[in-house]
Amino acid sequence: MHPVLCTEERHASQILAIFNEAIVNSTALYDYKPRTPESMVAWFATKRSNGFPVIGMEDDAGKLLGFASYGTFRAFPAYKYTVEHSVYVEKSCRGRGLGRTLLEAIVAKAEEHGMHTVVGAIDLDNTASIELHKRLGFEHCGTIKQAGFKFGRWLDLTFLQKTLKTPLQPVDG
Repeated sequence: MHPVLCTEERHASQILAIFNEAIVNSTALYDYKPRTPESMVAWFATKRSNGFPVIGMEDDAGKLLGFASYGTFRAFPAYKYTVEHSVYVEKSCRGRGLGRTLLEAIVAKAEEHGMHTVVGAIDLDNTASIELHKRLGFEHCGTIKQAGFKFGRWLDLTFLQKTLKTPLQPVDG
């Protein structure tokens, strides 16, 4: 197992498969329909144009076992030091510490890129992810009750955040 910077050419179809499994079988994503291969073009373009990293973990054969990234938290200028992250692990690889490794790596990238706050939005029933975040220094900062509706029931969305020491000299504007 080793970390890689994911590329569209090499990883789009594998990321798509991980996304779609989560969409169909879980509340990790509040989407209803599997995404199309074309959607990955726009997804990677957004990551590239904003300088947002996509970090993956591959096995020795080059199979993507999971990935992490971050993106815009809210599209207003004063949020420029805050990002919302995502971590997804391929179904057969869960419970092996990959989520922790990926979360640590994406937080390190956020710090390296001068971010100040890393936010995770997690379905309240995903206790394993919530506990992992807390073990890595994230703090609960709010829950939106009945924020989503999927699988015939209301879903509560909880937010956790980690405040970083960067940037050293934040600026307005």
